[in-house]
Amino acid sequence: MSESSFSHFDAHGAVRMVDVGDKEVTDRWARASARVRMQPQTMQAIRHQQLPKGAVLETARLAGILAAKKTAELIPLCHPLPLTALQIDFAEEGEDTLRIEATARVRGQTGVEMEALTAVSIAALTVYDMCKSIDRSMSIICIRLEEKCGGRSGHYRHPEADNPQPTNSIGSKPCVQQPAAELGLHPGPPKPNRTPSSDPR
Repeated sequence: MSESSFSHFDAHGAVRMVDVGDKEVTDRWARASARVRMQPQTMQAIRHQQLPKGAVLETARLAGILAAKKTAELIPLCHPLPLTALQIDFAEEGEDTLRIEATARVRGQTGVEMEALTAVSIAALTVYDMCKSIDRSMSIICIRLEEKCGGRSGHYRHPEADNPQPTNSIGSKPCVQQPAAELGLHPGPPKPNRTPSSDPR
């Protein structure tokens, strides 16, 4: 496969950020998850807010939200996106696993998969940081995209996707693409000599 067949390389093999300017503005969302496996005593300490550093889950939630807003600064070829919503939820799975789920939304020209994945990754790392004084054996596992909607590739759901958390999740809405006209957004006329985007998001 030649370098020019990759969307993030030009014909000379130089790295580039894909031009998404000609793509339609649509309503997009993505849902990602991660798990932190720990000692049962650690889970109990989180539940009862007995950790020396304070409220683990709220700190991790804020860290995930902040990280999602900085995704383009962390992942080199991601586009900066004006997120319209981001929600992070936590759930206990058994006595030793904490599940983290993030759902991100945007009205734009590229998807929010990386923002959702970044949110759960940093939230999980924050859980580790908050709890490492009592449990350095924690493992962060199963970081994955659960589901996404919008854009040229339409709807995707992981073959082993979990159901959304039983909360008022912004990701639980039906997957319906909304064109720019319906959203009241107008991307403007195309620029001349623009290479069509091959970004599938």
